[in-house]
Amino acid sequence: MMMIDTARHGHSTGNDVRQIIDEQAYHRFNMGKTSRQRILLSCVLVLLLLPTTAIGEEEPAWKSNGIDPSTWTDGPVVEDTPMQHSYFGDPIFVIDVTYTPDHFESEITGTIVIELFPQWAPITVENMIEHIEEGLYNGIFFHRVINDFVTQSGDPECKTNGVYIPGLPAQCGSGGTGETIPLEHNDNLSHVDGAIGMARGTEEDSADSQWYIAETEAHGLDPENRDDGGYATFGIVRDGMSHVRAIAEVPTSDDPTGTDINNPFSTAGRPIYEVRINSVQMIGVADPDGQLSGQASLDEVESGMGTTILFVTLFVVLVLGVGYVVMQNNAKQDTPIYEAELIEENETSNTT
Repeated sequence: MMMIDTARHGHSTGNDVRQIIDEQAYHRFNMGKTSRQRILLSCVLVLLLLPTTAIGEEEPAWKSNGIDPSTWTDGPVVEDTPMQHSYFGDPIFVIDVTYTPDHFESEITGTIVIELFPQWAPITVENMIEHIEEGLYNGIFFHRVINDFVTQSGDPECKTNGVYIPGLPAQCGSGGTGETIPLEHNDNLSHVDGAIGMARGTEEDSADSQWYIAETEAHGLDPENRDDGGYATFGIVRDGMSHVRAIAEVPTSDDPTGTDINNPFSTAGRPIYEVRINSVQMIGVADPDGQLSGQASLDEVESGMGTTILFVTLFVVLVLGVGYVVMQNNAKQDTPIYEAELIEENETSNTT
């Protein structure tokens, strides 16, 4: 009985040891598999994040589009100020407009190109660009047109719904975004012919989204000629000035006859026929010396090739990494796990 009990006990102990060894081997295999999976996941995450780090946040396409000032042929009357010159890198935007010049005349569609001066009015220019890129000015109209003075727009409340009725909507002319900017003056900026300026309320720092274009020189709005701080200009029309002048002469609620009566002291000036702003878009930057326009095609090709090579390389690395891990997993799965057997005393070699 003792021998049987001992054998049974020894056999039981052997099974327990084999079970422990098997469990440890299985645990090591799973731990290795889990570790490899974690490494693979980490590699994938790194590769996914790498393009963002390598390439960085892309700038708007218009910032690399150089525009040759010599292509502008319809500008304002030139005045001897720094605003008459175009400067490399200055933002350029275009206003697409549709208007009716006079009674019984057909609609005209045209574009007005404007150069901004961030070097002299950075806050005002940034405010304008932000609103343009948000699409704030698309689909509104010029709500205040005073011949021989200014044409004013920029109010997001001045949108028509189906039929245009002069004087409506009632809130048109007093709207904005609710975010104001400080009055920004610079000695290089003034109300020359074609200047774009910021409309504001009685407070100096109350400019919001509304702006105006001087249809002629309006130096009476410059701060040195006023007691209320004046108004801030921040750019100038470079092309399409003939459209600005035509819009200034459309029939309005103050001057229903159109060009027959000039009334620069009008306060309403709502056009009888809607002067629509179809869209306002950033299109590029001034490039008077051809620094961008001459290199545009080459830069685009090199940039495209560089981006393509980067992504192809990352893709190949990712595929190879996944393939390697899969092969390793298959190799591990195909390797047999041998069970350790306990040799009992009565099964030992007979040579002893």
